[in-house]
Amino acid sequence: MKRLESLDALRGFDMIFIMGGASLVAALAALFPDSPIWNFIGDQMNHAQWAGLKHHDTIFPLFLFIAGVTWPFSLQNQLDKGKTLGQIHLKVVRRGLMLVFLGLLYNGLLNLHLDTLRFCSVLSRIGLGWMFGALIYTAVKSNKARLAIVAGILVGYWLVMAFVPAPDAPAGADIFSKEGSIACWIDKTILGAHSYRPEYDPEGLFSTIPAIATALLGMLAGELIRNEKLSGNRKSLLLLLAGIGMAILGWLWNFVFPINKALWSSSFVCAVAGYSLIMLSAFYYIIDVRGWRKWAKFFVVIGLNSITIYMAQRFNLLDGIQHRVFDGCINLVPDEFRRVAEETSWIATCWIFLYILYRKRIFLKV
Repeated sequence: MKRLESLDALRGFDMIFIMGGASLVAALAALFPDSPIWNFIGDQMNHAQWAGLKHHDTIFPLFLFIAGVTWPFSLQNQLDKGKTLGQIHLKVVRRGLMLVFLGLLYNGLLNLHLDTLRFCSVLSRIGLGWMFGALIYTAVKSNKARLAIVAGILVGYWLVMAFVPAPDAPAGADIFSKEGSIACWIDKTILGAHSYRPEYDPEGLFSTIPAIATALLGMLAGELIRNEKLSGNRKSLLLLLAGIGMAILGWLWNFVFPINKALWSSSFVCAVAGYSLIMLSAFYYIIDVRGWRKWAKFFVVIGLNSITIYMAQRFNLLDGIQHRVFDGCINLVPDEFRRVAEETSWIATCWIFLYILYRKRIFLKV
């Protein structure tokens, strides 16, 4: 089966919000302070403070979901090349641990402040969530059994979170609050000074378990797309219906287990899986089924080197180029549009850098 361009495009669409797209949308919204619509759109470029869901909360899980979608194709490709399961498992573990290592680099490992180095990261959660998901998917052959494992993870996590409070929870503390949650207690107890915040880590230890379900749901979606017995139209429809169903399930579960990205709650997993499935359905139908590809090139360039630009931004590798190339033009822009110009120039700088890599066929693969 040929490479799905829709996956690269969707990954690029997701990454552009990290690459300055969210800041650009917020800057545009700030131009219309009296508009309720623009205020709402601008607010979606922030994370929910605790419980709740905004668009910015979907970026991370969508990336993990997409990583899951690619695995059934990669697994079959390796099996076709004669790789043994032992070799495949080793490669899975190596990739997962490499992402954990890149996460440590992102957090400042080379600064050698090891007493306060944050251990957890976005990349570590992607690495561990995907790694354990891939190992489970490879070991379990039945899709019904895989789905049962997803359900078991989410229900089990909910039961623990709902009935096991933090040992040091203040009297009357909500069991899903920072003070009352067992997940937050595990983070601050084990991680200590290595946590993102004293009271919890949004990419913490216990909350990584339901992230495995996010990856597995992506893998099940990939298995559906890989099914050659179904037409492209049928696959798109099934993805859409599954997405609507998961979104409804997440909304209903929210009443007893609030949607919460920091806790990666079971309702959050379902809600963002719904969003991810709907987006995948749309991109797959438009690009791979209908063949309308030209418009997606902008996103594909980003999606093929997503980790490259993620790390490059962290280490400020492109800031100097942006200032040298665009500062003169930005200085000509009226003050009220300056922030929009700055964010646009940053996206342009990053995209041109990625396009050069794309033309030279240079891709960072983990």
